[in-house]
Amino acid sequence: MTEDCQTHSKENQASEPLEQPGLQIEDWITVTVMGLLALITFGNVLARYFTNQSFAWTEEFSIFLMMVLTLIAGSAAAARDRNIRIEIFANKGSLARRRNLAIASGAATFLMYLLLAYLGSLLAWDEYRFGETSPGIGIPKWWYTIWLPLLSVLIAIRSGLLLLNQWRRK
Repeated sequence: MTEDCQTHSKENQASEPLEQPGLQIEDWITVTVMGLLALITFGNVLARYFTNQSFAWTEEFSIFLMMVLTLIAGSAAAARDRNIRIEIFANKGSLARRRNLAIASGAATFLMYLLLAYLGSLLAWDEYRFGETSPGIGIPKWWYTIWLPLLSVLIAIRSGLLLLNQWRRK
């Protein structure tokens, strides 16, 4: 193999994320949540069309499902190293520069989701402590809010594993 081919092979290897275990679960949760959202929305449209009234719980539950969908998809994106980036900066320069940018990005993502988990847990605790209920169906709001810190921890774990993989690469 020529030197150019070896260099090109190493550059491609550095940009390919290492596969993390359990991504199929996140993919199935994403599909299930999207299906539920479609069914709920379709059911609500039919109810409004035939009765001129909508179900009170659909908006509340749809917002919750959208939050879950966003965080689960964010976790899968972090595990696959598919987070938003400016490609012209991320893919230009030497291999060491790209590695350092990947490490900085991974560290920032990891720390941000740990902070979000902490602040989300404070919010859930306050909603639990003060007995807040949802306006649509009157269930405790912390039932919805507790998923923010839990799924943020999942994203932090995924981005932390990606950060370790980037750190180990040479």
